[in-house]
Amino acid sequence: MVRKMGVYAVLGYILYGLFFYWYLFYFSDTNLPFEYEGSKADPSTFLNGRELMLSEEYSKIRNLLFFLSTPFEWLFYFLILLFGFSKAFKNWAENSSKYKLLQTAIYLIWLSFFAYLATFPLSYISFSLSKTYNISTQSFASWMKDELIDFWLNYGTWLIIVPVLYWLMKKSQKRWWLYGWLLSIPFTLFMMFLQPVVIDPLYHDFYPLKNKELETKILTLADKAEIPAQHVFEVNMSDETNALNAYVTGIGSNARIVLWDTTLNKLTDSQILFIMAHEMCHYVEKHIYFGIAGYLLISLLGLYLTYRIMNWVTKRWGNELKISDTRDIRSLPLFFMVLSMLLFAASPITNFTSRYQETRADKYAIEMTKNPEAAITSFQELTRSGLSQVNPPLLVKVFRYTHPSMLDRISMLENYEIKHRKK
Repeated sequence: MVRKMGVYAVLGYILYGLFFYWYLFYFSDTNLPFEYEGSKADPSTFLNGRELMLSEEYSKIRNLLFFLSTPFEWLFYFLILLFGFSKAFKNWAENSSKYKLLQTAIYLIWLSFFAYLATFPLSYISFSLSKTYNISTQSFASWMKDELIDFWLNYGTWLIIVPVLYWLMKKSQKRWWLYGWLLSIPFTLFMMFLQPVVIDPLYHDFYPLKNKELETKILTLADKAEIPAQHVFEVNMSDETNALNAYVTGIGSNARIVLWDTTLNKLTDSQILFIMAHEMCHYVEKHIYFGIAGYLLISLLGLYLTYRIMNWVTKRWGNELKISDTRDIRSLPLFFMVLSMLLFAASPITNFTSRYQETRADKYAIEMTKNPEAAITSFQELTRSGLSQVNPPLLVKVFRYTHPSMLDRISMLENYEIKHRKK
């Protein structure tokens, strides 16, 4: 039975991968609808033939890697349970220490290490792909440094969460999910507060914007939006990527507006001001706080469903998966697998909400700057630098895109330009 379940799981993953390969490379149509041909959203009007070819190739491969990566984690955790590795990790931990907390730490390091090894090939392929298409300028050593920081940050975070989670399971088998969620609220807020000043600087160097003339323009815009901003931060990304970006991070007094230096190097002041006005909308309309509230709501539902699914799976296939009780640390791979599945299933909803907020920010920015030409050309440059698809396939948009497609964004701006040109 165990061997059969393993074979079915692997075959299911292969069929899933073949479906998405067929969907992305043969079935989906990324050509622009007829009515958009020749418009400013048409990539053939601002990309040359080579850039058009590369953007299609790169996007298809990158999207395939995305759809392969998350279900591969599910397969890994399933096989870890099925073939008794989780039980072995627990035995190694118990033989290494008599202290419960240290046993959990040892179990977790084994599980984390094997998970990292299993997912490393796909991560490396993604890194190599971005290097091949000249998106990434990062050296392998620098990339490995970031990978190791990710590994230890994730390990440290789970080392805090897992002992508390399983302690709650033993104290309250039926309500642990609720108590765990209540504890996650201050933890989430604390981590978001720390993000800009503790976690982000582990990866990159942040400093106040060097171009003081541009900073004055941005702060004038912020004052117009009634934002009490004193600094705009830039981050050194040119050693790692040719892509462009700007974002808002953190909460409360630690909230920051951040510009990549690649954005500063490739865009004009008027284009940057549009992007800054976009980011200011997230602050003005409190999108960060709505995002936190939405995340906490989804996490409450997710933990409850995880509790129900874990109990159901353990009762039905506990013997095959070597799990006698969900309160046993051996069930942790099942917890990770179910949680990941639920997050993936929820991504169409979270992405839709994010796209709505980003559309609001685009409209706010163009109303504030009233410079559609700068806005349109900034999005065209973002498309070129990231080799993005202007009109992505439906499933890619639904499961991947937290921002509207460039077709939607540029078309909206072009309509604004036409409408105000007539006045």
